[in-house]
Amino acid sequence: MSGTAPSRDTGADGLGRPAAVPPDGRRARLRSKPGIGQAYRMAVFLAGLLCIALGLALAVLPGPLTIPPVLLGLWIWSTEFRFAQRFFGVFKRKGTDAWTHAKAHPASSSAVTAGGLCAAAIAAWAVVHYDLATRVRDAAGM
Repeated sequence: MSGTAPSRDTGADGLGRPAAVPPDGRRARLRSKPGIGQAYRMAVFLAGLLCIALGLALAVLPGPLTIPPVLLGLWIWSTEFRFAQRFFGVFKRKGTDAWTHAKAHPASSSAVTAGGLCAAAIAAWAVVHYDLATRVRDAAGM
């Protein structure tokens, strides 16, 4: 024992372990160039994050509106990151279940979705009409 910790080369960077790609593909060529490979992974991460953030922002609306952007973001991430591949399967099943439910009950699903969109429109109108953003900012002392 030399007193030093063994080196663990996990092949991971700050973004997690990369997903497996075919060795003769475009992504393998991108990964072989250190600067371009990292920039590509960051772009994939940000694109997926944007889609997932959109899905979470839509969570205030009733209906299945949240699921498609989250699935898209996880799919984008699953092309580059192993952790997202596991989550993608779970969310894909949930999305399929929601779509099946919406097809089985089209009238109620449409009514709930339309009601949620109307509620969001009314909330947006109230924020603008009553200048709520300024009032909240003034109340918080900003």
